[in-house]
Amino acid sequence: MPELGLNEVHVWQVNLDEHQAASLRPLLAADEVSRADRFHFAKDRDHFIVARALLRKLLAGYLGTDAAALRFAYAEKGKPSLADSERIAVSFNLAHSHGRALYAFSRGREVGVDLEFIREDLESEKIAGRFFSPAEVETLELVSPELRKQAFFECWTRKEAYIKARGDGLSLPLDQFDVSLGPGEPAVLLRNYKEPEEIARWTMRSLQAPSGYVAAMVVEGHDWELKMFTLETELGVQTDNRERL
Repeated sequence: MPELGLNEVHVWQVNLDEHQAASLRPLLAADEVSRADRFHFAKDRDHFIVARALLRKLLAGYLGTDAAALRFAYAEKGKPSLADSERIAVSFNLAHSHGRALYAFSRGREVGVDLEFIREDLESEKIAGRFFSPAEVETLELVSPELRKQAFFECWTRKEAYIKARGDGLSLPLDQFDVSLGPGEPAVLLRNYKEPEEIARWTMRSLQAPSGYVAAMVVEGHDWELKMFTLETELGVQTDNRERL
């Protein structure tokens, strides 16, 4: 495992279908197994098992401990963190969509990530009208039709990553803050109408994602270095891309 420095954020990407759920299931706690078994479709259940088990493996690698022994705590709005004394050691967040997962890890910084598969059948403009801010809806309408679906998902992942980094669910409605979404624009938290001071607290970034997916991350603070890894079928097989923020 790579060492996680104090001013680093590590992002791991993984293809969930490359890992066997049956062999990873024993790593899960009883509440995670119960959640897995509530999925109606086997593929969804297996993806959940693999995603949670690999989270445990990655955390165990950073902490030098046993993956199955890790215990999680959950904030009031559901954001997971490590329980007890390990909680301060590593902050993390995860997202998975359509057979792929994304994990972010840091020390002493809140992080949020989102990953979405671009669904061509989604009525994105109706969803934007319901959940996006008026400024975002107006910007989306100005995007050329052939790029509008991509712009919608860029906006959605950035908003979700911010909500997840804050850890307070939808207590901040999605239409109460603005993010950038124009084609080619860097990911930026533009405005928070309820808490204007939030703009200075966070850094928002788009993340490299496979074709057909969009990903974004929000990190507390500004002086940090991004390192990206790809988790293959064996833990530790990885690529390393670095970017100073």
